[in-house]
Amino acid sequence: MRRSLSALWLAAGACAAAEGLSNDARAQGFPSNPIRVIVPFAPGGGSDLVGRLVAQELADALKQPAIVENRAGAAGRVGAEFVAKAPADGHTLLVATSSIMITGPALYAKLPFDVQKDFAPVTLLASSPYVLVVHPSVPAKTVRELIAVAKSRPGVLNYASAGSGAPAHLAGELFKSMAGVDMVHIAYKGSAPATMAVLAGEMDLMFSSISPAIPAMQSQRLRGIAITSAKRSAQLPQLPTVAESGLPGFRVETLFALLAPAGTPQNVVTQLNAVLVKAFDSAEVRKRLASTGTDPMVSTPENLGKIIREETRIWTQVIRDAGIKPE
Repeated sequence: MRRSLSALWLAAGACAAAEGLSNDARAQGFPSNPIRVIVPFAPGGGSDLVGRLVAQELADALKQPAIVENRAGAAGRVGAEFVAKAPADGHTLLVATSSIMITGPALYAKLPFDVQKDFAPVTLLASSPYVLVVHPSVPAKTVRELIAVAKSRPGVLNYASAGSGAPAHLAGELFKSMAGVDMVHIAYKGSAPATMAVLAGEMDLMFSSISPAIPAMQSQRLRGIAITSAKRSAQLPQLPTVAESGLPGFRVETLFALLAPAGTPQNVVTQLNAVLVKAFDSAEVRKRLASTGTDPMVSTPENLGKIIREETRIWTQVIRDAGIKPE
């Protein structure tokens, strides 16, 4: 029995060593094939822009083609599952958003992947805040004034979103919780009809993406109250943050990050991180992102992993307290 056990241990050790050598060999030859950058949403959105920037920068730096593949479906879960099951060699990467990394796991009891186990964090890429806008008929020009109006009219003010569990919905619920106010959520089938409802005065307010909000604010059809990021936006520098306007700690942003399949060699992750951290800090990338109200935000792989864990914990609590159910 002792000889058999010894033989088994030796065999296991040999296999582990062989696997380690194989991983090292793959890492040393990286990239040996074209890199696939999976964008789990349809072309044309913020994720698509970020994905194309990633592909361009990787191709330029690594001297290997990098191709964007849009694999849309199930709010990004189709593309995410594809990458989770891809070979862990750094040649298949995922452009993930908060809805995939953080709020999705907080909303859905069952997913075809485990974000914290099935992916290797590479780097944060960018963040996109929201702007709190009200219809001009709402007698509030600041966050404090809006809170006062809401408290004087409990259950009267309503806010629009693109759907149950959408970022604008979650932002509204966090606002209600932190401000101690009662507002009614109305879900629409997409951000465009939600915005139109506020423009028409059917809804009182919403947390809007920056790009569609700017022309409406410039024409005074909507009034901007505050920005949801931790610091002021370069696109709307005149607007204070919600946090500095009366709700310290309030922060809602869509994060964009790059993930690889779990088990990707560490030096491949390090190489990808170094290329993209440098690229997303360039003036050219900043300019292209700014056109959509998005700011570069890079990180170490370790810090990205920490952010995913902490943000998931926070939003799980918000979703549970508000009784939000996925559509």
